[in-house]
Amino acid sequence: MDINFNKNEDHNKLLISNLKQKFAKVKVGGGEKRIEKLHNEGKMTARERIDYLLDAKANSIEIGAFVGEGMYAEHGGCPSGGVVVKIGYIKGKQCIVVANDATVKAGAWFPITAKKNLRAQEIAMENRLPIIYLVDSAGVYLPLQDEIFPDKEHFGRIFRNNAQMSSMGITQIAAVMGSCVAGGAYLPIMSDEAMIVDKTGSIFLAGSYLVKAAIGESIDNETLGGATTHCEISGVTDYKAKDDKDALDRIKNIVSKIGDYDKAGFNREKSHKPAFDEKEIYGILPKARNEQYDMMEIINRLVDNSEFDTYKDGYGQTIITGYARIDGWAVGIVANQRKVVKTKGGEMQFGGVIYSDSADKATRFIANCNQKKIPLVFIQDVTGFMVGSKSEHGGIIKDGAKMVNAVANSVVPKFTVIVGNSYGAGNYAMCGKAYDPRLIFAWPSAELAVMGGTQAAKVLAQIETSSLKAKGEVVDEAKEKELFDKIKARYDEQVSPYYAASRLWTDAIIDPLDTRTWISMGIEAANHSPIEKKFNLGVIQV
Repeated sequence: MDINFNKNEDHNKLLISNLKQKFAKVKVGGGEKRIEKLHNEGKMTARERIDYLLDAKANSIEIGAFVGEGMYAEHGGCPSGGVVVKIGYIKGKQCIVVANDATVKAGAWFPITAKKNLRAQEIAMENRLPIIYLVDSAGVYLPLQDEIFPDKEHFGRIFRNNAQMSSMGITQIAAVMGSCVAGGAYLPIMSDEAMIVDKTGSIFLAGSYLVKAAIGESIDNETLGGATTHCEISGVTDYKAKDDKDALDRIKNIVSKIGDYDKAGFNREKSHKPAFDEKEIYGILPKARNEQYDMMEIINRLVDNSEFDTYKDGYGQTIITGYARIDGWAVGIVANQRKVVKTKGGEMQFGGVIYSDSADKATRFIANCNQKKIPLVFIQDVTGFMVGSKSEHGGIIKDGAKMVNAVANSVVPKFTVIVGNSYGAGNYAMCGKAYDPRLIFAWPSAELAVMGGTQAAKVLAQIETSSLKAKGEVVDEAKEKELFDKIKARYDEQVSPYYAASRLWTDAIIDPLDTRTWISMGIEAANHSPIEKKFNLGVIQV
């Protein structure tokens, strides 16, 4: 191995170490004292509940672990958005589980909490996965009620989705394991089956204090909306559980009896590990944003037997397209090539840039995968589309639009892995969040932005400098550098993968070695939902 490999390896392993440290902090939720308080109340934490519910030796993936990172500091923070979401297996059946974290503001809903819950429901609806709600929430976080209550993608959308999933035949099971108040009380009751834990679970539109204030009635919360009330008097819930484990065991029993599902029929054979060592990814992926590397070296460490059938190898070389298998599943891969390549005409093409011929090739390949019912995997390390008079005169906008059109209208499931840069319209063409990938996740080396930090900072600094000069201020070289450094620091924070993950622009930040698991579980989930639409590009400029 050369010196650059070792430097890259050290850098990327440091990023992984930082990822693990951040995740360890997130897992504590609202802190050890609040966890201890829950235990003293006879309750399990959200993560403990999920771990008990999911099959112990099976794979699972967590959606949105870093949601809320760096947000709501003035309100004490909101680790993981105050809710834990995992895709895993219950009695061998793939499900998605949503659990309120009562250690974070008593499980109250922040704006980002609603967004994360909606994302979980979106995954369930797209893939027709059974969804389990473990409810323990004080309801809407009132200081931010204006950002969560009335809009289309706010709190009320949760119940609309409950109703839609019910009509789609998607199993929904709710366990009320703590508070379930106000509008939130509709969620378990709009599920197919609901249970409540005795003495710790409660459901009511208004608690005892509000009832007293509103109508003058004096009543305690247990009598108002406890397990006995709702299982024996109101009939709101279907089962009474003696404790958390009893409720979770009942969910396991229900799920174990769910019938098989209609499959989409994606092709799968026996899984094989890559022929090349996956850990070498750490040394291949460069430390510097602008350094070249061969994306095929990454692909060879992700696909079964390191076998890849290249499509149009010598054409449009800044995008790699081809067929492979990941954990046995057949996939079509569209990946940005980061090394400088030379065309047959002798022209040099910059790596990570999408040219007209690359866009044309990708469009054709995406259409082929849709025709063959092969899921698509996009591997992003893209700085955008090629600019300049030659590209503009050659119709780069038209060719880029065709690629975006193909991605937008694709009917096979899409999965997006951001391994490096994800800039500008390149993010869109390579199936960014706006283009409905079933799962989108990033490596710690990823950056998401309109453009790279240095370029953006230069542009913004020039604008700021011109503005100051127009006001008559003297801007010398030192002042210009100060402006640039300040803008660059702010921009670098915003392009961080953690900034994107906190806002749910990506579903997760993962160790590159977990990529195969994420894609495999994603395709397995997508296989629950047969393709009902036909691929049609619509009207495009030829």
